[in-house]
Amino acid sequence: MLSGKLATLLIIAVVLSVIAALVVANRYRAAMQRLMKIGPDLPSTAAVDASEREAPALPWKAAGPPRPVSLADNRQAARRLIGGFVGLALVIALSRTLLAQIVADGPISWKTVLTLGAAYAWPVVPVIAVLGRWSRRRLVGALVIWFIAAVALLSWRVNENVSFAQILLWMSFDIGVPLVVVCALCLGGATRAIAPWLAPPFIVLSWASQAGIDLLAVLIERQSPLIYWLVSWASPPVGFALFALLPWLLAWWPVRALGRWLAAAYAARRISELFYLFTAVWVIALTGPALGAIADLGWGALGFFAPLLWIPAGAALMRRQAARQLVGRPPTLLVLRVFRQDANVQDLFDRVIERWRLSGNTVLIAGTDLAERTIDADDIFTFLDGRLGERFIRRPADVRHRLAAFEWRPDAEGRYRVNECYCHDTTWQDALAELVQGSDVVLMDLRNFVAGNAGCLHELRVLAGAGELARVVVLVNEPTQLPAAKEAIDQAIAGAPAGRFVWIVQNGRQAPATEQVLESLLGAPG
Repeated sequence: MLSGKLATLLIIAVVLSVIAALVVANRYRAAMQRLMKIGPDLPSTAAVDASEREAPALPWKAAGPPRPVSLADNRQAARRLIGGFVGLALVIALSRTLLAQIVADGPISWKTVLTLGAAYAWPVVPVIAVLGRWSRRRLVGALVIWFIAAVALLSWRVNENVSFAQILLWMSFDIGVPLVVVCALCLGGATRAIAPWLAPPFIVLSWASQAGIDLLAVLIERQSPLIYWLVSWASPPVGFALFALLPWLLAWWPVRALGRWLAAAYAARRISELFYLFTAVWVIALTGPALGAIADLGWGALGFFAPLLWIPAGAALMRRQAARQLVGRPPTLLVLRVFRQDANVQDLFDRVIERWRLSGNTVLIAGTDLAERTIDADDIFTFLDGRLGERFIRRPADVRHRLAAFEWRPDAEGRYRVNECYCHDTTWQDALAELVQGSDVVLMDLRNFVAGNAGCLHELRVLAGAGELARVVVLVNEPTQLPAAKEAIDQAIAGAPAGRFVWIVQNGRQAPATEQVLESLLGAPG
């Protein structure tokens, strides 16, 4: 009964996390939209503290030129990253299989260990899906194919004592159920970005509800006067709901502290997005055998989570491997786009920016179009704390303070983070000026641009007149009003140096190839 209860709590927590992720994503976008449009309530200039006006020195200013990075370097980094997670998944899966064989106290067959180890390595798939920003169909298809392959791989065990149906049933519980749970967490953009971070708090809340229901069962069994009083004014469903939900009032403080700890750990780079997801998926995968062993091993069943110890070791190894490639300052990419073209910019982010993150930093002005792509643990729990407005740049003096808080170092797996400036309609131009100064290359999505897009015209003039900017890669398509864009460039006071603007034309509906855009971005600095 205990194992069934724990499994139920885990499933309930995942379902609540998915529902909450959709709600948080919707309200996060609405809050951003509202904060971007309203004007900040600024004090008079005299009231601004002198220390607030004194801007900190930005780290990139004294770091020298960026190190050269080629498309071949980017490809190698992608292969190294995927290979690292695949290798780590295989080590954990083999350890899980060996541990199960030892606990079963049976003969260790290397054929069994190797085939089961390959089958159990499926948690690497969601990580690769996040790296490649796979579609829902592709993720589900890959997991279904892995399950079918795992069953086929183990079909050699069919004999007079073990039927194929038994193997199918065994793998359905051992792999199938965790696959369904992971699919629920990773299936959509919002759930993939938000739900894994909300799962631990909801596990605590689910446990609190179960504790309340267990208390109700004890009171009923002992025929407590409290129960007679409760049924005198409330129906049984209401009483049940009270005992299930009232414990949340007590659990709220540890849940809030847990959320803030996750946000702080992410901000301090003690946790990365990929390793957090990888760990969460493995916890789900290992929960099944641990629950199955509770009846025989009691607390010893926690030993089934021992393979998780490979994860920090793997992270340290991947960090050392990535450090060998980090000689000099990484290049910084500024991403600009035509707003209200969500599908275009999201596809561009999924295909190009995710690959760029293996080679350098990314900066941009935050918008609702990329909210589900750029939201992280710090953003989520800052929003839930009601402090999202504190992220916004309220006056020009705030710009450098915000940029000085950017994270320029890679995570353990070698990927660089996306840094955003949250701006009101009255401050985005000040942020743009500083971001351009600190960037080496710019990717500007001008597809569907029209002459009425005043913000894009301003950006083009700033880019044309920037002093040390190496290159601006501009994506255009047939509806793009190029004469207006090029006129804005010609109007720049200094005039754009020859070759600064690289124009990539989209033919028809087919977006420019990922590596075509990356090759233009990663060309040798001018």
